[in-house]
Amino acid sequence: MSARDAGVWIAGDDPGGVIGRAVLDGGATLASGHEASVIVWGGGSPESIRPHLHPGIEWVQLITAGIEEWLAANILDGGRVWTAAKDVYAAPIAEYVVAMMLASARRLREVVHVPGWRGADVQSIAGKIVGIVGAGGVGRATFRLLEPFGVRSIALTRGGGHVRGAHESLGPDGLGYLLRSSDYIVLSAPETPETLGLINERRIATMRRGAFLVNVGRGTLVDTQALVDAIASGHLSGAALDVTDPEPLPDGHPLWSLPNTIVTSHTACPPDLAYALLAERVSENVRRFRAGEPLLGIIDVMAGY
Repeated sequence: MSARDAGVWIAGDDPGGVIGRAVLDGGATLASGHEASVIVWGGGSPESIRPHLHPGIEWVQLITAGIEEWLAANILDGGRVWTAAKDVYAAPIAEYVVAMMLASARRLREVVHVPGWRGADVQSIAGKIVGIVGAGGVGRATFRLLEPFGVRSIALTRGGGHVRGAHESLGPDGLGYLLRSSDYIVLSAPETPETLGLINERRIATMRRGAFLVNVGRGTLVDTQALVDAIASGHLSGAALDVTDPEPLPDGHPLWSLPNTIVTSHTACPPDLAYALLAERVSENVRRFRAGEPLLGIIDVMAGY
């Protein structure tokens, strides 16, 4: 089967048939697994895809942005193209980041739980410095939303190239500067050998006193106990965590009750939003595949994302 006549097998859930319609909108047809040349995979664990990777499969689209489990399982072979949902969910996650920054500045977690008419020591984010580690799609979208607030922005990426919307763009060797300088530190990097445990006790100690941490990347980027200690001691003002280590976070964990700290259950981009955004990516990538154009979100196995 040629790429132009691609048949696509959707493995896994397709709420309301949105992914199926996206495939058709992209100009392809729906097919069974043994007849397909393309798989949109949301069907389970990485290991469970192996029996379906017949020689005719030319491209696999994963529905997740993170690929840590796929790398660990050594599934991503070089015999076909693999794409992930890189940057697909950036817009709603950026909204979450800005919402958490505002909630921290206005101490919302504390004031809404205190009965009675009382004042609070609230701040504005205007004039603050926001540093984003892993400033890809989420970073660009966040900087765009922050423009009206008058913040100063620092972007850190693996390549160190200019990030649209950032006042400063740094490579990995700029991490220390970003941590020392930022009032709000946002983690949106993937889990790789270089980022695992990136925010540890030593690096937290270099952060500004009163800084606030937002993590929408992976829970394993942060040493959880070191974070708990830093918030409990007052060195950090708090944190907003959509991802944690461990995940799910157990009931009774100290993070649930720390001041100015918000933990959400990996809901920065909930399923209803995620599938609509994923459908747009699938439709565009199917169109590109049929036209022989480069696909969006191609996985770099060596880089780990």
